[in-house]
Amino acid sequence: MMNLSERDRKIIWHPFTQEKTAELPIAIKRAYGSYLYDEDDKSYLDLISSWWVNLHGHAHPKIAEAIYKQGITLEHVIFAGFTHEPAVILCERLKTLLPDKLSRFFFSDNGSTAVEVALKMAYQYWWNRGNYEKTTFLSFAGGYHGDTFGAMSVGAKSGFHDVFSNLLFSVLTIPFPETWSGDEEIENKEKYSLEVLENHLNTGANKIAALILEPLVQGASGMKMCRPEFINKVVNLVRKHEILVICDEIMTGFGRTGTYFAFEQTKIIPDFLCISKGLTGGFLPLALTITTEEIYSAFLSKHFSKAFAHGHSYTANPLGCAAAIVSLDLLMKPDTMKSIQRIHSAQKKELNSLKTCTNIQHIRVTGTIAAFDIHNAQMLKTTFLKHGLLIRPLGNTIYLLPPYSISTLELEEAYAKIRNILDAS
Repeated sequence: MMNLSERDRKIIWHPFTQEKTAELPIAIKRAYGSYLYDEDDKSYLDLISSWWVNLHGHAHPKIAEAIYKQGITLEHVIFAGFTHEPAVILCERLKTLLPDKLSRFFFSDNGSTAVEVALKMAYQYWWNRGNYEKTTFLSFAGGYHGDTFGAMSVGAKSGFHDVFSNLLFSVLTIPFPETWSGDEEIENKEKYSLEVLENHLNTGANKIAALILEPLVQGASGMKMCRPEFINKVVNLVRKHEILVICDEIMTGFGRTGTYFAFEQTKIIPDFLCISKGLTGGFLPLALTITTEEIYSAFLSKHFSKAFAHGHSYTANPLGCAAAIVSLDLLMKPDTMKSIQRIHSAQKKELNSLKTCTNIQHIRVTGTIAAFDIHNAQMLKTTFLKHGLLIRPLGNTIYLLPPYSISTLELEEAYAKIRNILDAS
């Protein structure tokens, strides 16, 4: 009789996977706290928060209870022409964490779509105002914003979507000045990036609708990190040319970088904020594109042609909203922010201890996100799993982005295993 992994291989097509060469997937039957457990009860310490979605640990009882209570009250209703309390409460709670300027909330299902919504809103904003020239977008090289066609276009230089290049709209690209501990060239890299940006602005600022960026950390391209003051300079430059700013905080939101949202550290306020992943604490898919009253007002008219004609069947799903409300409540507890600071300190200490390992480069940490580069990173993925560590390298980058439930001891033990694996490789 086939086990679950073998049954899976006969019927399921997995994401970001070359099915012909991939090993059988690991069948997970339960999870709790910072651990996943397979069919044989082997435990895996989830050091990547299951693709960056889990904030407070798996199967958190308070979030699970909120979903159950909501499920026996109202599981879903069409959101065009209707509303419900979980959606309103969620947005009211989020608003308390955001600058007053970010006051209008548009629901969708996932990070890619939250970005797609922001791109469409930015484009249509100028169209509704009669400025038909603004049809181009600015983005950073190496950026990744999702897998829908608009999101792929503004992240086209990431390398994930080369096969679709002929179908994507063109964007103006800025080099991303990634940095790390001991980087002596960062000022020169930032200067060059700003020079490229200024050239784009001097030759065609009137055609640029918006800039999109992942503030502080580019996730999928290898946890590449930049300095907050650089983002501030970039945004101040584009603002002089009436260019809108989209912050993609799908990964960096909800405390990952040490503040509720990464843009807070840059001293700027975007025109659009895209959030998803950790929004429900890792329980259900849900996303929001948050924007300003000025943007919202440009879509108000007696004619439907100026409305934002976009939506999804599961827009503002009450179950997802209920989960998100509790996840936010947990995030705002003082103990959670203490955990974030504790994880940051532990990551810095443990990363420093890895400097003696051969071939490690570009050690870096922002908030709870730690990363370093090593030439054989992909070859170590299976070894990590054998040692009970869920670590999924990105190219030559090994990174740790754990849930806030992880203890300092668990991190120390994980890093000890990592050191032993690196020394043996």
